[in-house]
Formats: sequence, C-alpha cells, structure tokens
Amino acid sequence: MLVFIDDSGDAGFNLAKGSSKIFVISCIIFDDELEAEKTAVKIKELRRELCFPEDMEFKFNKSKRIVRERFLENVNRFKFRIRSIIVDKRVIQSLELRGNKNSFYSYAIKLVLKHSDCSIINAKVRIDGSGDRAFRRNFLLYLRRQLNGVQGKIMENCKLVDSKSNVLVQMADMVAGSVKRSFDLDKNDCAVYKEIIKKHIDDEWCFK
Repeated sequence: MLVFIDDSGDAGFNLAKGSSKIFVISCIIFDDELEAEKTAVKIKELRRELCFPEDMEFKFNKSKRIVRERFLENVNRFKFRIRSIIVDKRVIQSLELRGNKNSFYSYAIKLVLKHSDCSIINAKVRIDGSGDRAFRRNFLLYLRRQLNGVQGKIMENCKLVDSKSNVLVQMADMVAGSVKRSFDLDKNDCAVYKEIIKKHIDDEWCFK
C-alpha cells in the first residue's frame, strides 16, 4: 500500500490577518504499486501534452481551471482511494495547536492516518515536506510513536519528500486543493473539481 499526502490551506491561526479558516489534508491511497506507477506515468505524459517544462510542478493554487480539470480527468481512470480531513480552525481550542504550526500540522496528519477505519495498514507513506532537520526528525518520530504500536502498524515507513520530484505528491496537492475548494462556497468553481473524482472518495472527515 502506498499513501501520498499533501495539504491545502495553511496551518496558521491568525485568521484576522489572512490565515485560511479551513485546513485540508488529503491522502491518495494506492492498494497496488503498479497502479501507482501507471498513474505517475500518465501525469508525466499530461505534462508533455500541455507543453509544460519537465520540471514543472502541478499545484492546485497555481493552475488555471482548465489545467485542474484536465489533470483530474486524466488520473480519474486509475484505481486509488481518497481520504481527507477538513479542519475548521475556529473549532480548535488547544493553545498548543493554535500557537504552534508544526504541532497542529503533525496532529492533523496523525488524525487522518489513524482514523481510517483500518483502511490504511502497513503503508509506505510519502508526505510533501520541508523544514529544518530537527523538525523533520521529530515529525517522523511523532508519527511512528502515534501510529505504530502493539495493536497494529499503520506505517511500514514514512518519508518527507520534495513534491517537485514526485508527481503523486503533486496529485495529492491537486486533490487536497479540490476538496478545499468545495468548501469555498464564494468561488464559482467550488463544485467543479471534487465532482470529477467523487467515485474515489472513501471518506471526508469534518473535524469538530
């Protein structure tokens, strides 16, 4: 099992100064590694069809509507599952989570992986991630402690990867952006993107 994770929105809580009210994390789950490889090849082929540079990164917030639709329509034919957590940051009361972006981000990642109705087991997890070495080390240690125990093993391994070199993490970005956009009801395309990929959605958990 392969799981690719990215987010949409931001982890900050300064809502009065532009932080997003909604924060989304989406998991793209492949139960077959060959299917993941075929999907990755198709994304690279699409990049060429669109005459984009080989090092161009698909990102929802930087893409035009036609590119978002073409991307989702192209991956839609493959077999994968989507699980997302949607957090309205206005309901978060913890001072630690509200005051520390890394803590909030780590907590949200843990939630979406742990509460999967046992549909994520012994997975190879790849997360779009940067940050300094200390954060990366502490983040991965936190996930291993929280997700792997005597009762079961959610992760076989977990790596933070550069999305520029991983088109399936880029796919997670496009899906997370699509999910978040569906909650932006003031946007005229709010219902467009998730509709394309709705058959793949296993779960959308609106955290309260």
